[in-house]
Amino acid sequence: MRFVTVAGPPSSGKTAVILQTLLALRQRAIAAGVVKFDCLHTDDDALYAQRGIVVRKGLSGGLCPDHYFVSNVEAVVDWGRQQQLQLLVSESAGLCNRCAPHIHGVLAVCVIDNLSGIGTPQKIGPMLKTADVVVITKGDIVSQAEREVFAARVRRVNPAAKILHVNGLTGQGAFELSTLWQQAPDDVALADQTLRYPMPSALCSYCLGETRIGKAYQLGNVRDLHLKEDA
Repeated sequence: MRFVTVAGPPSSGKTAVILQTLLALRQRAIAAGVVKFDCLHTDDDALYAQRGIVVRKGLSGGLCPDHYFVSNVEAVVDWGRQQQLQLLVSESAGLCNRCAPHIHGVLAVCVIDNLSGIGTPQKIGPMLKTADVVVITKGDIVSQAEREVFAARVRRVNPAAKILHVNGLTGQGAFELSTLWQQAPDDVALADQTLRYPMPSALCSYCLGETRIGKAYQLGNVRDLHLKEDA
């Protein structure tokens, strides 16, 4: 199973991009699913379910959603394998520009929109700077010149990333993104793997600089995600 992490600021179009890309993968007969991470509430899982996409959601409550993610990512990947998925996507809450959900050896995608302002790429931090693929959305609302300036600002922050323009409403560009997802590393082993960037300091082992994945390294304020079907 291939695993892809998707991050980005709020309202950048992450869910729409993921949905269009998974529909493109379905055309290739690829079985794919999503785990949606958020804080207090989300109806995005219903959007996926309406299109027949296997989905689970986890709400972090008062915890940082990325700490919640990394404490549960092994269980999430195990769940995807149990569902016999060929590709699994994790979608972050995108509430903190300092967040760093990306993992070494796992394809990392950052979604950012043209309407956020040309200074936004410099403010987003490691979720953009450490991404393998940067998806720019809402290009149909701005001029060609504005799109080019914004893409140049993204390139300045992350010169190594592949940049794609995807329309979350029409699906334009989603087929190309689905091709990149199909090229993601297969059968990734997360045990003892590391995050690409340390998380902010707070009250758990990851807050104190831990980057290794696994229950043995999780101390302090962590919460388990319930992945089983409700009885």
